[in-house]
Amino acid sequence: MFKKIFFFVFLMGCQLNGQEKPIKIEIKELPNRLAFYGLNETEKDYDVLFTVKGSNFRQSAAKPRLIRIPATSKVHLKTIILFRGKKPVYTYNVVTNDSLSRRALRKEHTIIVVPPKKITPKKHITIYASQECAACTTIIDSLNTNHYIFRQYNLDENPNIKEQLQKVYGAGVSLDSLKTPIVNLGGRLYKEIENYGQLMNELLKD
Repeated sequence: MFKKIFFFVFLMGCQLNGQEKPIKIEIKELPNRLAFYGLNETEKDYDVLFTVKGSNFRQSAAKPRLIRIPATSKVHLKTIILFRGKKPVYTYNVVTNDSLSRRALRKEHTIIVVPPKKITPKKHITIYASQECAACTTIIDSLNTNHYIFRQYNLDENPNIKEQLQKVYGAGVSLDSLKTPIVNLGGRLYKEIENYGQLMNELLKD
């Protein structure tokens, strides 16, 4: 049912590393000013200590305070005043804390629309399809609808990949008129997956 391959890195899904920070910073340019906003795209409230250091600008001399950024919201953190005719040079630091403080400043916030998070599958998924493959389109649409991270290649537009797959399967298998996609799950190639349900079954197997 499947073939295992040990070559051609592009046949395998991409490894995704790194951890996203819970608070993102948005900088808005205003006349003679820069405004900094904290964006919380998570479902959890955070307290944030935000500081800016640098030159060619001035800012409030008050001691920085924790600012509450509710879940899925945007909050103004700080505005700096730029010196006329000078280009500001600055760095900022963000300290986030999910242990909420009663002393945190609660400012006006704006609710933001957060797109659904992408799902990293148990095994890397790569779909190889052809233009006229209806089952290929249906499976790809289902993966997108369910927010899975995956890669896809149209073999009609990627002759080098098509050539390598043809070497794997041999002359007895035509890749010019696929009825089902070729699916790479964690380095194993499948050619008999006809629908999304079958794909999920194979994905969840050890």
